[in-house]
Amino acid sequence: QVQLEEAGGGLVQAGDSLEVSCVHSTRPFGIAATGWFRQAPGKEREFVAAITWNLGVLKYSNSVKGRFTISRDNAKNTVYLQMNSLKPEDTGVYYCATKAGSIEFEASRYDYWGRGTQVTVSS
Repeated sequence: QVQLEEAGGGLVQAGDSLEVSCVHSTRPFGIAATGWFRQAPGKEREFVAAITWNLGVLKYSNSVKGRFTISRDNAKNTVYLQMNSLKPEDTGVYYCATKAGSIEFEASRYDYWGRGTQVTVSS
């Protein structure tokens, strides 16, 4: 079982940058992916970005492509999400999650989840 812990959320202004991190208690074995999801009040949890541990394949949602960058540090068992040019609509609780196999966009396909970190972008 993998335990995930997010960190780095906070309150920023529109146009600012912020990086959130996701530490894994153990590196996912074999072919695996870690994704970032976010959930705004009253809305469903949505896919933001994901990365695979073996080949480093990257996927982004259209709403963050070009502004957010996902990366991983294998030595630290950590996945990062660098968020630039933040907008008020990026506000929400950001969760990381991991799964065996390739990247998928549906939250229900991920097996292990962190508790989330709040990101608030003021206008």
